[in-house]
Amino acid sequence: MISRPNTNEYSEFAARYVNLVGNDPILDILERQKNESYELFCSLTDNAMYAYAEGKWTIKQIVGHMADTERIFAYRALVFSHESVTLPGFDQDVYMKQATFNRRPLEDLADELKTIRECSLFLFRNMTDAQSKQTGIASGSPFSPRAYAYMIAGHEQHHWNILRERYL
Repeated sequence: MISRPNTNEYSEFAARYVNLVGNDPILDILERQKNESYELFCSLTDNAMYAYAEGKWTIKQIVGHMADTERIFAYRALVFSHESVTLPGFDQDVYMKQATFNRRPLEDLADELKTIRECSLFLFRNMTDAQSKQTGIASGSPFSPRAYAYMIAGHEQHHWNILRERYL
């Protein structure tokens, strides 16, 4: 069971994601999101290239970004659960410049996001309590694996909120 992280286990910037997560068990939230996101994105194929304004990401790019971000957060959680090291940050805009999300079918991106979430769930389900609380440094701040579990869920919620407000 992964408990909510303390505020010293993530950066001030990451708090915006952690604070979006409710009080249900985090693994239940992650599982629920996996299914809800998959269903939503598979239903939006007609609008996959929609962006609400010039220079904003398409729905395909949002899904791809969510997959990339979860993959990075899960990697950091894995590393920090085993050793306290320093890892570099990542710039989402640099990643997006190299991305090919708009060339791919939305269903393929939805499948990828769902598969990454399943892998994240295996990681967090099998992490000991002690491992979930170990910290390392990423983007110049301390983080714990359990903080990343909450950040993954909160990051997804953040993008769901944007999708509801500006895309759907």
